[in-house]
Amino acid sequence: MTALRENRPGLGIMFLCIGMVAISVNDLLIKLLSDDYALHQIVFTRTCIAIMLSLVALQIEGGFSLLRTDQPWLHLVRGLMLVGANLTFFASLAALPLGLTTALAFVAPLFLTLFSAVFLGERVGPLRGSAILIGFVGVAIMQDPSAIEHAQEARWVLVLPVIAAALYAGMATMTRALGVTSKASAMAIYNQLCFIGVSALFFTAAGDGKFDPGPDNPSLHFLLRAWQWPDLADWWVLVAMGFLNAIMAYCLNAAYRIAPSATVAPFEYIGLPLAFFWGWIVFAEWPTPAVWTGCALILGAGLFVFLRERQIKERA
Repeated sequence: MTALRENRPGLGIMFLCIGMVAISVNDLLIKLLSDDYALHQIVFTRTCIAIMLSLVALQIEGGFSLLRTDQPWLHLVRGLMLVGANLTFFASLAALPLGLTTALAFVAPLFLTLFSAVFLGERVGPLRGSAILIGFVGVAIMQDPSAIEHAQEARWVLVLPVIAAALYAGMATMTRALGVTSKASAMAIYNQLCFIGVSALFFTAAGDGKFDPGPDNPSLHFLLRAWQWPDLADWWVLVAMGFLNAIMAYCLNAAYRIAPSATVAPFEYIGLPLAFFWGWIVFAEWPTPAVWTGCALILGAGLFVFLRERQIKERA
């Protein structure tokens, strides 16, 4: 008998919103630590903590038997896409303002709605398609290199969040497809094993800092600097990031597993005002008028996509 996808959009939206709050705080903490520790060290430490919490969730959902899958290679590809999305996004976070980096990455929900139509057969009509185009315009408006200090040197870094967005959208599309037979806790553990494996490879190849180009290249410096034992105060930050990682891994997997991508994806936009808030409070980064304009466009587009989705379902 063919397994059916769950379709609970309200619950999916709730999971998505919780996950986005966890992501915004996690991004803030990673930016705070980016001057002191290697990115792959931070990822390795927080994931080792998060996977223990995910194992608890796995037991609640049904036990270790849920880890059995007849699609291991698809789970591996999906996990590696998420790892790639995180590494490229966080590498750019070391060089760019928090709000701008997040804005650049918010092309992901637009990619995702497109991917869901192309690969999953989820219908996206002309009205929602037009709203998605407006959202792209909003994102483009916020991609202003003049807002970056030393813009010429940092210009190439602007590409990294867009790469992260494309990888994330591909991962989320696969989550919806694989969610037919896999629980959210199991998919979170598959992801976390990929993070641990890739971080361990980075440590083996570059953990001594031999490839570190130095602080003049903030992104590569963050990615390739040597590992060091964390200070006691920073351990609390790393533990908090482990809890946040477990929360966002479960919630995002659950959201895209039980609801159509085109329904839940627009709610990822709540990460934009959260990123602006943290950037203002912690780093004194105030968005430019262009950023506010772009934010209004993509938030409006996301809201329209959701309302249109609900209208179609009510008619059905």
